Amino acid sequence: MALHVPDLVGIFVFGITGALVGVRKKLDVFGILVLALVTGLGGGFIRDVLIGETPPAALQDGRYLVVPVFAGLITFFLHPGIGRVERLVNIFDAAGLALFCVTGAQKAIEHGLSPLSAALLGTISGIGGGVIRDLLSGRVPVVLRSEIYATPAFLGAGIVVAAALEYDATWVPIVAAVTCFGIRLLAIRRGWNAPLPRNP
Repeated sequence: MALHVPDLVGIFVFGITGALVGVRKKLDVFGILVLALVTGLGGGFIRDVLIGETPPAALQDGRYLVVPVFAGLITFFLHPGIGRVERLVNIFDAAGLALFCVTGAQKAIEHGLSPLSAALLGTISGIGGGVIRDLLSGRVPVVLRSEIYATPAFLGAGIVVAAALEYDATWVPIVAAVTCFGIRLLAIRRGWNAPLPRNP
């Protein structure tokens, strides 16, 4: 199976995200590597199982397993001061979200899914690893809070799917990833939130 560079980059940055959460939670090196693995590979596992591509790509090529472990080790030895961890987690998480929603949507299109299904699968690819990471680290998953998180992923995946109907150009996934990444960072910076119920 051919390795896709965007997929590996997404695994790497999500792996850093998981490892940084482990650092903040004061986990040992094993715990940090576990979070790096599940964050980097969780979305891809879910994606591949849902489209019937089994065993998942990460289990067919060991290099997919090496990338998040490498990301976890780098983070373990070179992580910044605890006071700067949260900011880096958000940046890397937004980058991983953008890359995975794009590659997930592309893979769904290649397997013949309908446009809406492909966009949903791209979204799941982007948020899956983060959900597993947050559950294992004892946090309420970001996607279930009021933060704008799944929406940028769905928009990025939607751009890929919509453009695939008319274009087959390399700039499409780049635009989609930049859009998702930019909206997610703006949501963090400006405090954009999804609507909450009145007087819960």
